[in-house]
Amino acid sequence: MGKSITPDAVSSILANPSPDSPSDVAETIVQVVDLKQVGNRFTFMASDGRTKVKAILPSNLSAEIESGNIQNLGLIRILDYTLNVIPNKSEKYLIVTKCEVISPALETEIRSEVKKEEAGIILKPKEEIVVKSEIGSEIKREQTGILLKPKQEIVAKSAAQILHEQHGNMAPTARLAMTRRIHPLVSLNPYQGNWTIKVRVTNKGIMRTYRNARGEGCVFNVELTDEDGTQIQATMFNDAAKKFFDKFELGKVYYISRGTLKVANKQFKTVENDYEMTLNENSEVEEAAGEKAFVPETKFNFVPIDQLGPYVNGKEFVDIIGVVQNVSPTLSVRRKSNNENIPKRDITIADESKKTVVVSLWNELATNVGQELLDMAETSPIVALKSLKVGDFQGVSLSSLNRSVVLVNPDIPESKKLKSWYESEGKGTAMDSVGSGLISSTKNGTRSMYSDRVFLSHITSNPSLGEDNKPAFFSIKAYVSFVKPDQPMWYRACKTCNKKVTEAIGSGYWCEGCQKNDEECSLRYIMVMKVSDPSGEAWLSVFNEQAEKIIGCSADELDGMKSQIGEGNTYQLKLKEATWVPYLFRVSVTLNEYMNEKKQRITVKYHAPLDFAAESRFLLEEISKMQQAS
Repeated sequence: MGKSITPDAVSSILANPSPDSPSDVAETIVQVVDLKQVGNRFTFMASDGRTKVKAILPSNLSAEIESGNIQNLGLIRILDYTLNVIPNKSEKYLIVTKCEVISPALETEIRSEVKKEEAGIILKPKEEIVVKSEIGSEIKREQTGILLKPKQEIVAKSAAQILHEQHGNMAPTARLAMTRRIHPLVSLNPYQGNWTIKVRVTNKGIMRTYRNARGEGCVFNVELTDEDGTQIQATMFNDAAKKFFDKFELGKVYYISRGTLKVANKQFKTVENDYEMTLNENSEVEEAAGEKAFVPETKFNFVPIDQLGPYVNGKEFVDIIGVVQNVSPTLSVRRKSNNENIPKRDITIADESKKTVVVSLWNELATNVGQELLDMAETSPIVALKSLKVGDFQGVSLSSLNRSVVLVNPDIPESKKLKSWYESEGKGTAMDSVGSGLISSTKNGTRSMYSDRVFLSHITSNPSLGEDNKPAFFSIKAYVSFVKPDQPMWYRACKTCNKKVTEAIGSGYWCEGCQKNDEECSLRYIMVMKVSDPSGEAWLSVFNEQAEKIIGCSADELDGMKSQIGEGNTYQLKLKEATWVPYLFRVSVTLNEYMNEKKQRITVKYHAPLDFAAESRFLLEEISKMQQAS
């Protein structure tokens, strides 16, 4: 074996719990003993054959273990570390922040013989002394010799004297390193006391206001990245937010200390880290002098549009890239909480899955980047978006957040590949909305046509469903049994934003959303249809996208059939053809008040033709569950 463990390695680590830099770490090779997983981290005993210390490998090294590079009973060289004391316990934990593999698993654990010596005392072996007696006989005497070492003179120095000597011949940057122990982000945990990190601001959110039972406040967050590429999100509230908002600038490097850490809330975290940081008004933030400022490259983890279904209404945010197909004008939306008007703009994008999805941009993204996209929409630009919320409007929809990032025509391989596909093939390909083709197998049952399956009677017999403005969602299998021919089936809509228009004075149509007059408008479905299943029947509200597929034509085309005279009743025939066809519906149930009476409203969120093979598998699973229950 070319390499072996370093003698007294653990003792050296305990004697130097916080090396100033990796260059100060001596040759330290230990054996990994009792390697096991705890949560998403791995713990082990670092052994030098004589002494052991409990050690932790952070989550960023998990891949090394899962790939088999780091093995139990193997040897590793520790390149950087920090030694943490657990509060209210006498234990110390070695946090290995950098290491390299020296050897795979050995056959056995290395153990060294322990020889005990007391400092300053040497025990001599027994000596035989031969003494001649007066009568000439030899007498053997045993004598145990004890040799005491002389006391060594120790010259005591104060901490100030030691620092003065160490600082004497150092350059300013070296002196800074002496006084400031920089901890890598991967080594931080909630049990640590004092620490200082050196990080670059890689993303900065806007200042947001909130209101809760304790009153009003403000908050903002930043994403921080250290030299190893590890990221963490830091959040500041109220006084701390006001203190540090102008201090933090995107791309600059800072020393940060006196913050606290807690386990990250998966619902709000935007970076891969088990912990999140909170800075208060007593935290220290100092810009690192001499560090060049730059905005680092945004890292994406793209999700194809046709695979968005499992993320609907989930806690995970997604990154997406697509070709811009349509850009709407800026709309003004009134926020219910404070009646504030906020700008919104919808863009429709497509990708190689031949699916489209609508992305709603809010606030500055709507007015700035959104306007840029509107100006260049005819060139079909590529847009990459980071940290989007996935909702269920029209089946699947995306919405930007305060922390979202939007890049237009980014210089990345995925953008070039998508542009090439669109120019050669995609431009002439028919695209379908992703909401109309969701698969049945998803991570979350609330997003599947085959979950929450109920009969119509379950909805109609429960008048309390949808109370407190909280819609209830269900899946149903039903036949369209009747479409009332004399109902108002459509409304006049703006061709740009699809909002309702009114007849303008003189001629044309006025759109309140676009604030403009148009000579023409389009018709969009807004109708009800009766559906039936073995338990009963109910009226469903259906909007344009779903209605077009059920009726089989657009509202403009159906209006043309209705206005025809003397050529057979094609209008009635078209409505009849749409009936007694089975569908899977995903519906929301709400309570609406009309004339002081609360009535149920069942709205189709999306639908799909019945897949008989998938439906058979679903029924077999349900039968199996019933048999197991009995």
